Amino acid sequence: MTTSRIARDTTPSDTADTSANTRSPASEKSALRTSLLAARKDMTPAAKAAAEAAICVRLLAWLQTQEIASIGVYHPIRQEPDLHLAYNALSTQGVHLSLPIIRGKELPLEFVRWTPGEALVKDAMGTSVPAQGEIVQPQALLIPCLGFNAARLRLGYGGGFYDRTLAKTPRPLAIGIAYADALVEFDGQAHDIALDMMITDG
Repeated sequence: MTTSRIARDTTPSDTADTSANTRSPASEKSALRTSLLAARKDMTPAAKAAAEAAICVRLLAWLQTQEIASIGVYHPIRQEPDLHLAYNALSTQGVHLSLPIIRGKELPLEFVRWTPGEALVKDAMGTSVPAQGEIVQPQALLIPCLGFNAARLRLGYGGGFYDRTLAKTPRPLAIGIAYADALVEFDGQAHDIALDMMITDG
């Protein structure tokens, strides 16, 4: 994966139809999603594993400097960075983990307490979630990003679940997780909420 390749695939050329330069933010994001998903598929297993290891090291090192007792994490889909090594370490250190539950297509996420190794089941959206557990309000969230821009606006899959979750009060600390090459340019929309920080492998 390379940032230049993604940018080249999604940026209109000088000779392109001028209509490409007036695409809406929504259509721009849609094109970026296609390119970023394709780039993820092109990652070799070795490159993916190395990136995940680097993210885990950086995440754990940063958390050592913080007083965070509870974190909402995620179970990876669509070749997102798999951070289960970090989850295991955090659980051993006594940090309470939780996973997101989708209660409705227009609702914010809820988080259910979870310990690595506990059974997961598939929900209606095909996401792995705890079979049961306590609803909690984590202090911080690890939020997987398909893409992100320099303003720390997140590009996800278009469902808006994390934007609705971050709009709630009190707002948890929002930590974006992404491959470094997922840094791209796009314009934010009214509903976009900037993340507090990004952790990548680069």
